[in-house]
Order: sequence, then C-alpha cells, then structure tokens
Amino acid sequence: QVQLVESGGGSVQAGGSLRLSCAAFGYAYSMYCMGWFRQAPGKEREGVAIIAGARSTYADSVKGRFTISQDGTKNTVYLTMNNLKPEDTAMYYCALRVNGLRSLRPDSYGYWGQGTQVTVSS
Repeated sequence: QVQLVESGGGSVQAGGSLRLSCAAFGYAYSMYCMGWFRQAPGKEREGVAIIAGARSTYADSVKGRFTISQDGTKNTVYLTMNNLKPEDTAMYYCALRVNGLRSLRPDSYGYWGQGTQVTVSS
C-alpha cells in the first residue's frame, strides 16, 4: 500500500519562502513520477511541478519561483517555493504515478497524500 506523507506548509507573507516535503512509503516501482498539485477554494486541482528521474516539469505560473527535487534514495520529494504570491494560496498535495512519463494532469495520478495548507498574505 503506497502512502504519501506531506509536511512543511504554513503561512507566509508575499515574497517569502516555504519548503514542502513528501515522503513515500510502501512502493517498489522502478519507474514512477512524483509531483505536487494544488487546489484553491472554488477552483480545480492543478499541477504545479512534477519529477521523474532527473527530469522535471513546471506549471507556467510557478516557473522561476518553485523548484522540485528529490533525495538520493528517491523516496522523498521536495518543493522549494520562493517569492510566494497570494495567488499561490492553496492546499498542496503530493501525488505519485506508477509510470515514468511526466504529466501535470491530476487525473493521471493514482496515489495522493493528505495535503498541506499554504497561505500567502499580501
């Protein structure tokens, strides 16, 4: 049973930084893609950044501000968020896809964490 556990959310002022972490347990897949998604109240869930192997993909709205990375054992993924804006406020979710193809589409991911709240005030 795959389990994803997120941490690192919080409240910051605009221009500030946060780092989210996602630890994955219970999987043994050699090919997979992990990433971060977010959902603001009243909006659909959207892809933020995903990583598969050494390659990553970002939503246009976060390019140059957010960086996704993973540790050497590849069981933890991080999202470093700099220059945060009020429009980045959302619940952030970690997800895993048992497929090495990168996709920012939420419906292509089968495993999800419980989410961590990020709030950016102006």
